[in-house]
Amino acid sequence: MSGRWEVCRCAHPYPEEFREDVVQVARNRGPGVRLEQVAADFGVHVMTLSKWMRRADIDDGVKPGATPQENAELRDVRRRIRLLEQENEVLRRTAAYLFRRICQEKDLPAREGAGRRRDSRHGHVPGSPARETALPPLAQPASD
Repeated sequence: MSGRWEVCRCAHPYPEEFREDVVQVARNRGPGVRLEQVAADFGVHVMTLSKWMRRADIDDGVKPGATPQENAELRDVRRRIRLLEQENEVLRRTAAYLFRRICQEKDLPAREGAGRRRDSRHGHVPGSPARETALPPLAQPASD
């Protein structure tokens, strides 16, 4: 087990229509009626009823929060981004491989470290000493 709570995609013990009806009754309860009494009348735990009411408020736009549809869309978008990043990495590595291959065929010096990603967070900055050593030296100007 991974140690995380995983989302259970099993059937809910209460039908959606029942939940909507209980939430409607709880919202329209009289001034002296407590939430615990409404929950007991319908045979649900008071915390379950509170969660249903909170979710209904979010779904109705009364309170801020993400609806289940928005959460599903966000999950799909994140999955798509991960896939595109993986495809981008494959293409980047392929281009670096092909560049080295072409340089070998034409007997050209390939740049050292080609194909490795430069990351400024880890000290890999273009123009840094590590980068400068990979470049061939420039011709020295003629001195008088």
